[in-house]
Amino acid sequence: MRRLKLALAAAMAITALAAPAASFAQDSLAASAPKEITPASLPDVPRNQTIVLGWGVAASSPIGVTNPWALPGYTHQEGNVFMWEPLMYFGIFKGEFIPWLADSMEYTGTDFMGLEIKLNKDAKWSDGTPVTAADVKFTFDGQLNNEKLPYHANFQQFVDSTTIVDDLTVTVKFKTPAPRFKFEVLTQKFDTGIPIVPSAYLSKQADVTTTPGSTEIPHSGPYDLIAWNANQKIFDYRPDWWAVKAGRIAEPAVKRIIIANITGVSMDTVAQRIVNNEFDSALDMRSSVIGNILAQNAEVTTHTGNESPFGYLDWWPNSLWMNTQIEPYSDPNVRRAISLSIDRDTINNVLYDGAGIATIYPFPLYPNLQAFADSPGVKALEEQLQPGKFDLDESAALMTAAGFTKNGDGLWEKDGKTVNATIQGFENIHGDIVPILVEMLRNGGFDAAINFGPDAYQNMADGKEGLYMFGHGASLFDPFEAFNLFHGKYSNAIGTSAGNNRFSRYKNPEFDAILDEIAPLSSDDPKFIEGATKLMGMYWKDQIDVPIIQWLHRIAYNQHYWKNWPTAANPAMGTNGAFWAQTGTLVITSLQPTGAQ
Repeated sequence: MRRLKLALAAAMAITALAAPAASFAQDSLAASAPKEITPASLPDVPRNQTIVLGWGVAASSPIGVTNPWALPGYTHQEGNVFMWEPLMYFGIFKGEFIPWLADSMEYTGTDFMGLEIKLNKDAKWSDGTPVTAADVKFTFDGQLNNEKLPYHANFQQFVDSTTIVDDLTVTVKFKTPAPRFKFEVLTQKFDTGIPIVPSAYLSKQADVTTTPGSTEIPHSGPYDLIAWNANQKIFDYRPDWWAVKAGRIAEPAVKRIIIANITGVSMDTVAQRIVNNEFDSALDMRSSVIGNILAQNAEVTTHTGNESPFGYLDWWPNSLWMNTQIEPYSDPNVRRAISLSIDRDTINNVLYDGAGIATIYPFPLYPNLQAFADSPGVKALEEQLQPGKFDLDESAALMTAAGFTKNGDGLWEKDGKTVNATIQGFENIHGDIVPILVEMLRNGGFDAAINFGPDAYQNMADGKEGLYMFGHGASLFDPFEAFNLFHGKYSNAIGTSAGNNRFSRYKNPEFDAILDEIAPLSSDDPKFIEGATKLMGMYWKDQIDVPIIQWLHRIAYNQHYWKNWPTAANPAMGTNGAFWAQTGTLVITSLQPTGAQ
């Protein structure tokens, strides 16, 4: 559900500018959280030391909730990310770990049964006390023992114990080989990974999941929360931030962050505020909107400058999913026939000005994953299976073999029933592509339509008939987690909801056996690559779902006041440019002033 929250935050185009915060009155956490945070006085900070960001300020959490363990209610996406830090970050576009609270985090053997973490000696909480091994152990033990916390399942599956060696050293003993634990759980990137929390503060709370945090909770990040109401959220830089002394980063030029609430505001209005230099950045936008911004203000840029596709690859490649447990989607011939009716070249040309955004993979093509996709074994399978092929004749042959015939409306029919190809999706993020897909599917003989209604996601989770336009929030470094979405142990029975967006309900013992065999292996192990290549072939051959597009974040970066935004031409620290992601702190603290007054 973590990825869904992000998708829907964008899909809602984030109640009016002065709308009240979302109601959480039924939640005890909301009842105990302050309704507003209002400072006695607000120091003046010049505009050229202030960054103004358009986002939601209470769309996902009650006002005042800054404690990462406050659940439900906490989100990193509404600015709280500027308060919290991980052991390490990951620069996705450089393929590099970025040490942060930890100087090092290394497996103690080739069996991946242990991990040693060494902390930076200068790391401190905002109250001046050191970040120590006790905080790391408290964080890990909390995730292990408290089933309400978001990474409890990961810790429960892998972690046997956490041991303090000295004030700056922690060792973790695993129950089973955990070659991906360091990256998937302990490293922050996009919307995943855990922050380290202060043991001295949280250990004194009666219930760590109902403690709001507000402005009281010590944090290690560079900004203090000083104001928060339904209209905006303000953070000010604290000059004693440990990371500067430690040499992690230069003194940040951004002294104040204002997050202006755009919940319910039209994207045209948001775009105009960027054009007018009122906003320095905002949530990601559709191509036509961002194109208009670029045409009106030459100081605005994107990840790809002023050239299409105006964005970077997000970690959420979209497919047409379907419930493989029910007819006719249980027939691989039907699934393959659906894929053959999709003209990916047309998608690239019509929506992306020829940029190669259409995809044949269930994972984003970041450096390590691109290397896997380009490996000889995968390339040979691609040549053999032609997963991106568009061929209506071949599609028709497969449908005929599956027992379907065309009816008078030109639609495939069997036993008096057409193939329900209604696409469930979200209008504000799929409004450009789904109509094109519907036309392609109908040309292929499938009874396609659009459902952007409020029941769309629930229909996916419930496994209803039709197709589901949704992403794969899984792999970032190697393909394991994407393939793990299709493991049979997650194949929920009909009549139950699909957990964690595993909508295909796919079950194949051979697939599972290979996945289990490579789970303990490092991604550079030849046996891992061999097994993953087999899984890639099975994904394509069995057409588990129909991959459509890599997902793009088209974010406008206004360079009137601030430069050094991370772009393709300027990778900066290698992070993606979303200030709301777990790496948002690196984006904001790396910005440089242009000199504008």
